[in-house]
Amino acid sequence: MPTSSASSTDSARSSSNGGVQSLERAFDLLERMADAGGEVGLSELSASSGLPLPTIHRLMRTLVACGYVRQQPNRRYALGPRLIRLGESASRLLGTWARPYLARLVEETGETANMALLDGDEIVYVAQVPSKHSMRMFTEVGRRVLPHSTGVGKALLAGFPPEEVRALLARTGMPAATEKTITTADGFLAALEDVRRQGYAIDDNEQEIGVRCLAVPVPDSPTAAAISISGPAGRVTEAATEKIVPVLQQVAAELSRALASQNPA
Repeated sequence: MPTSSASSTDSARSSSNGGVQSLERAFDLLERMADAGGEVGLSELSASSGLPLPTIHRLMRTLVACGYVRQQPNRRYALGPRLIRLGESASRLLGTWARPYLARLVEETGETANMALLDGDEIVYVAQVPSKHSMRMFTEVGRRVLPHSTGVGKALLAGFPPEEVRALLARTGMPAATEKTITTADGFLAALEDVRRQGYAIDDNEQEIGVRCLAVPVPDSPTAAAISISGPAGRVTEAATEKIVPVLQQVAAELSRALASQNPA
C-alpha cells in the first residue's frame, strides 16, 4: 500500500518551467513575507498566495526548521536570521557584477560612481569605483545612510507609494546632515515628484556641503537598487548634469539587462 505523504508528493511535483514546485512556493512565501514587512500570519499568506493553509503550514514548518523563518510568541511568522548571511553575500556579489558598469561611468563622466541598495529603511552602498581626479569623493562600501539626504535614496523611493514613503520617514526621522538637507516629509515627497518628472535624482549639498550627486534607479532590479555619480559641486554643474544623466540612464539599463541574464525566467 503506498505511503507517500502529501508533502513528498508536493516536493516531487514539477512546476511548469521544469523546477520543483515546493521550492518555488517556499521562495514565493519568503518574498511575500518581505513585502509584508517581514512578519505575517498563515491566514495572510494564504490570502495573498492562494495556497491552502495546510500547504503553507507544511512549507513554513520546513523553513523554520532550516532557520530561514522563525515563529514568534504570538504565533505569527517572521523572516529568520539565517537569511542575513545570504543577503550579505548576495549584496557583495551584486556589487561585483556592477563594478564594470561603474568603471564605465567613471571613464565617461570623470566622477566617482556608486551603487546602492535599499535595505530595510536604510541605504547601503555595495560598490564604488573612484574618480581619477585628485579631488574626488569616497563612500565606503558597506556604509549605511538614511535615504532622505541622498540622491540614491531619492531615486529609489521615487518608485514607492507616498504613504509608504511617509511611513518610512516617520520610522527613521529626517535629521539634517547639512543646512540644505530636506527635513520635512512634504518637502521630500515634492522632491520625489521632481525625480519622477525628470527621470533622475539630485543630492545638491544635502549629504555633504560642496558635493553634488546624480542618481537613477536600476530598472527591474531583483532588489531596489540605484547607481550614482558624485563629485565636487564645481564640476557637477548644471551643464555637466545634462551630459551625465543620459550616460547614467544608459548604464543603468545595461546593468538591468545584465542582472536579468543572471536570473533567467
